Amino acid sequence: MSFPVDLSSTMTGATLNQLAYWRSTGLLVPELGRRPRALYSFRDLVALRTVVHLRRNSSLQSVRRAFAQLDRMDLTDHPSQYKLVSQGRSIVLVQDERSIDLVTHPGHEVLATLEDIFEPFVTQRGRHVPSFTEPREHIRVREHRLGGWPTIRDTRIPYDTVAALVSDGSISPDQVVLYYPTVPPEAVEDAVDFAHEVAHAKGAA
Repeated sequence: MSFPVDLSSTMTGATLNQLAYWRSTGLLVPELGRRPRALYSFRDLVALRTVVHLRRNSSLQSVRRAFAQLDRMDLTDHPSQYKLVSQGRSIVLVQDERSIDLVTHPGHEVLATLEDIFEPFVTQRGRHVPSFTEPREHIRVREHRLGGWPTIRDTRIPYDTVAALVSDGSISPDQVVLYYPTVPPEAVEDAVDFAHEVAHAKGAA
């Protein structure tokens, strides 16, 4: 599944300008290509959300140094595979048995507490980022359901399919059940609200 920049921005908290800058500098390049338009993979989204979460307390330079240190340690998997947390002025790699400083004292073991990047948080710019797995009460994100595309809870119905159904006003939220019996009006409202947030991300570029 591929994710366009507006949905990627909404799900990760990165602005469109940040996404473009990180692509151009090579910090985080979308796996699925940059031309004619950038398309991110599900694990790209996890990596992007990690960086945005780190940026609340760490400089972009520190993030770059942390990524470079991973390379020097021969940890060259996709960035989404690593659990990284800000700690003071540094960034720490949290592994099963130990935590390793990547910036201030590279390679040294330290004590660190793992933070859940999938939970809601506020970016350094004050932007509220919704839960990654539950961006709305009736919307779920599961990697193995439609490749991680947001769907109506307990269904495989994409949120944007439902939102588009009522977008022109010819069908009310109460009537959606005639087309999708498992989608209650409350879920329709959540789908529309989330679709508006995605559209706002595009308009804020």
